[in-house]
Amino acid sequence: MTWLEQLAVFGAGIAAGGINTIVGSGTLITFPVLLAFGLPPVTANVSNTIGLVPGSISGVHGYRRELAGQRERLLRLGTASLLGGITGAVLLLVLPAEAFKAIVPILIMVALVLVVVQPRLASWVKRRRENDGAPVPEHGGPILLAAVYAAGVYGGYFGAAQGVLLIGLLGVFVHDDIQRLNGAKNVLALIVNAVSALIFIVVADVDWRAVVLIALGSIIGGQLGARLGRRMPPTLLRAVIVVVGLIAVIRLVTS
Repeated sequence: MTWLEQLAVFGAGIAAGGINTIVGSGTLITFPVLLAFGLPPVTANVSNTIGLVPGSISGVHGYRRELAGQRERLLRLGTASLLGGITGAVLLLVLPAEAFKAIVPILIMVALVLVVVQPRLASWVKRRRENDGAPVPEHGGPILLAAVYAAGVYGGYFGAAQGVLLIGLLGVFVHDDIQRLNGAKNVLALIVNAVSALIFIVVADVDWRAVVLIALGSIIGGQLGARLGRRMPPTLLRAVIVVVGLIAVIRLVTS
């Protein structure tokens, strides 16, 4: 890569780190940039995943205040994310790149619908459980656990808009403030990306120059994204999630 190309990758890392912390979908910025500069698709995907891990750590640190009191929730859901990330990373290495292409836009659209209707749907789910006499699971219950595992599989395989999927699921099944759920989303996405990155480092071809550039940029972006995202009111945060998610769908369908 030339100096200008390296600067572009670094800038893409900043943007991706910020967007990942607020919403998710940062991969849709960095991945096409790496492809444009000549990296093979799998190498670009692998290098991108590894490079965005430091930015995810930065974003989680920025949301540390919202994470207070969520230890048990994150232990349960984090285990599902860990197993899902391992599964997805292995699938990336053994399946053709087109395997998930048809289903990914559909998953993102479902997640966006969940984000939009989340307040009403969450209230309906809670009322129905109360009417049935069933206790409301504090951490979402087995359905959410299975869904988080599935999101982890997708995140380990490709990862674009993984955050949109997670925040949509958490918003419906966990009755908590959306900023706290966004902090939890960042932790779960970090777990998936980190375990995938470890697997890729051991067994896949990695472009370490791209990794370093994205990592440095995403650390800066993660802090900027945390400062901006934490100040957004719930309605605005949902609107940003929907806009970014729609852009992700368009990019994936037209790519």
